[in-house]
Amino acid sequence: MRTKLRAMKIKGPLIKGRFIDRPNRFITIVEVDGEIIRSHLPDPGRLKELLFPGAELLLRPAPKESDRKTKYSTVMVKHEGQLISLVSALPNRFVLESFQGGSLPMFKDFQLVRPEISYGNHRFDFLLKDSNEKQFFLEVKSVTYVENGCAKFPDAVTDRGTRHAKALAELVKKGEGAGILFVCQRSDANRFEPMWDRDPTFAHALLNAKNSGVNVWCITTDVSETEMTYKTEISVNLTPPNEQ
Repeated sequence: MRTKLRAMKIKGPLIKGRFIDRPNRFITIVEVDGEIIRSHLPDPGRLKELLFPGAELLLRPAPKESDRKTKYSTVMVKHEGQLISLVSALPNRFVLESFQGGSLPMFKDFQLVRPEISYGNHRFDFLLKDSNEKQFFLEVKSVTYVENGCAKFPDAVTDRGTRHAKALAELVKKGEGAGILFVCQRSDANRFEPMWDRDPTFAHALLNAKNSGVNVWCITTDVSETEMTYKTEISVNLTPPNEQ
């Protein structure tokens, strides 16, 4: 029997800063206690609705023995009263820990075989097996963009995401199980849609994957300075805007 899903701990301590600028996708310029520092940003998305001058950030100092060029990582932003994770790899660890200590509701009948599985020219996040011992390939995507309660992905063009959606559809056609789980690293979404205007190629690939039998889910999470917890599963709408 599955145990209750536990919270995932987030490594600290974290320090506060204020966003100043973003000279490239992976660097933020931040003011910390009156000092201007460069901090690594572990999310290559656009994030323009979150990262604006004066936005409150939480940073994690790099280990003292580290030889990194940046001595901090920008890991969270406070937006409209809530913390939002900016670590695009965090959902993968969250899902992995969910298999190790309980299970997300949609995976209650699945078991983890291994994380990171290669298939042809593709690498997927997890290989699972269902109650009938059938293989199930799972890809996890991080979501940070929410507009009027609607979580949307991607906020920047994702050729990799398109390739994954197409490859999972082909796996289903060959008799395998497959799914994509969107993990919203914030709590304020009540539904999910692909961002059709930002990346219509991915949106169509996701719709075609769903129509081919690929499972598509989205969940929200509660994020604090010390942990991430599962909140709820939200509805997924893949209907193109011109057909709604």
